[in-house]
Amino acid sequence: MLNFFDEIYQEPPIADTLFGLCDDKHGGVAFIDKTNQHKWAAAVENPHCFTVIFTAIDKGVIKDSEYPDHERCDGMLTTNKHLYFIELKNQKENWIQKGIAQLESTIKLFCFAHSGKKKNYIHKKAYLCNIRHPRFHVSDNEQNLRFFRTYGFRLDIQARVVLA
Repeated sequence: MLNFFDEIYQEPPIADTLFGLCDDKHGGVAFIDKTNQHKWAAAVENPHCFTVIFTAIDKGVIKDSEYPDHERCDGMLTTNKHLYFIELKNQKENWIQKGIAQLESTIKLFCFAHSGKKKNYIHKKAYLCNIRHPRFHVSDNEQNLRFFRTYGFRLDIQARVVLA
């Protein structure tokens, strides 16, 4: 059974006001970085200094050989109020639909594994971040509304993750 809260795939809790998320494209898991901002696929702003846990999903909670018919995102950020799924990209083109599919599939697996758990969180978001497009701005209200109505998560396509 999948356990998205398995401590073995979690980084130590962090309460820094700013840190980054990186994806090891050489077969490893995504991870937190505090110092090398040029490597960050996403910058996490934590102005209230919440204690944040990052869980590696791709190649962590879900191994490459598991659930072959399901895409998965890179990681999950949680606090006592926040449940954020994060997909990190490093592509110039054709990354949005693939990234959204990965987030959707991961959320479905999470809801299957932890039925009813998402209601414990006030803030639920799915972030699609791209190191090559850190200031990418897209406003597809119809897509965002569909995503929210289907999964109960707000979809955000940007490389700035804010824990408010």
